[in-house]
Amino acid sequence: MHAEAPRLTRSQAGRRKPGIVHLGLGAFFRAFGAIYIEDAVEMAGGDWGIVGVSLQSPGTRDRLAPQNFVYTVVTQEPDGGETLRTVEIVDDVLVAPEDPEAVLARMADPAIRIVTLTVTEKGYCHDPATGRLNFAHPDIVHDLDNMLPRSAPGFLVRALQRRRDAGDPPFTVLTCDNLPENGRLVRQAVLDLAARIDPGLAEWIGAQGRFPATMVDRITPATKPEDIERLAETAGYRDEAPVLCEPFRQWVVEDDFVPAYGADARPDLAAAGAQLVTDVTPYENMKLRMLNGTHSSLAYLGYLAGHETIAETVADPVFASYVKALWRDEIIPSFAPPEAVDIHAYADALFERYSNPSIRHRTWQIAMDGSQKLPQRILGTIADNLEAGRACPGLMLAVAGWMRYVGGIDETGTPIEVKDPLAKQMRARLETAGSPDAAVASLLAMREIFSAEQADRLADPVTRAYAILSKRGARKSVEDLT
Repeated sequence: MHAEAPRLTRSQAGRRKPGIVHLGLGAFFRAFGAIYIEDAVEMAGGDWGIVGVSLQSPGTRDRLAPQNFVYTVVTQEPDGGETLRTVEIVDDVLVAPEDPEAVLARMADPAIRIVTLTVTEKGYCHDPATGRLNFAHPDIVHDLDNMLPRSAPGFLVRALQRRRDAGDPPFTVLTCDNLPENGRLVRQAVLDLAARIDPGLAEWIGAQGRFPATMVDRITPATKPEDIERLAETAGYRDEAPVLCEPFRQWVVEDDFVPAYGADARPDLAAAGAQLVTDVTPYENMKLRMLNGTHSSLAYLGYLAGHETIAETVADPVFASYVKALWRDEIIPSFAPPEAVDIHAYADALFERYSNPSIRHRTWQIAMDGSQKLPQRILGTIADNLEAGRACPGLMLAVAGWMRYVGGIDETGTPIEVKDPLAKQMRARLETAGSPDAAVASLLAMREIFSAEQADRLADPVTRAYAILSKRGARKSVEDLT
């Protein structure tokens, strides 16, 4: 441990006056959105400091507070080199379970014009199969009867309620999570909850609020203790909260912010390199299907084959052929790409990014929360292919790989630590299934993930894929397919 290295701290430039509250201040937003916002402020000015909110635990706050909420972004180059950047745009971090009133008070402050979110798919408390708010979710049950909420939708609704009651304009809700039509999804969740609390509030939010959709893209592996030690040695200072990322970044944002703030409704994101568009859907489909869809496919099958990272997985020629075939034959034909985008060049660039040996993006990390990710990343692509009469055996094998993975035992008989909000339910179903066919049927019957129509259409091809996977193993199954 490099105890002699001084602790990273804020420069003499001082703090930016906050204009943004961010819910879910994890590694991704700190390596992505915070950088765009800091660049925009440096290039075009404005009061856009960020107040982070941890909705679960104090860990991020506890690591950042001793260094005045400053941290290092370590960009990892394919040649093994690293570029360091100190980020100072975060002004404070609040911990919602410790003091939900402080969070609501900050969000209700009219100086806050945007609330951004990276709370992951499960943080929206919605039903992935329908996209609507899940009123049986324990946090939503709590938030309906309590003024101090627990969930992300609850904080949004109660803070907007305070804004309306005070006669202030609403804030723009800007989600940065990997969900199809993410702006419309969070808008629906907020309106569903608001309508149960106060129908008039829902009408006000619907008329005055704004929920632009976004597409976000930057691979950000989890920071490990050895990364902190290496940074202390190379940088000469100690940072307990660095974030690691690849060089590539892309942020596409629908330019639809609360009009009451006029020119002060948002930072100049275009000056920082973001793309401001009227409709993010083509970019969203491209990224969710081509990057996230193949990331999940490689994660489940690669993990089962014994590969620890994505770079290691695609270094295996069997999986390299597999992911290229997925793009060429099953994913690219399923959607219309954005205008002026060379979709095959985009696929080639993705493969280069996956191959970056410096980015140790673990298959286990990507495999987390699969029940929430599968509908957006893979099932929509399968549905469009089947509707068009196109077979998609590679994606069917990926679904079967997910089913094998959530069973909790890998191909060597070693337990898998399955991190998923539905892990217990899935494991219980699989433990009572008497055969591979029954295992597939039991998971397809989970309406939180698969609609009845999806389950019916997937039953035969996924059952066949699952049987092959169980008999041949992941790598051999992928090799046979390609």
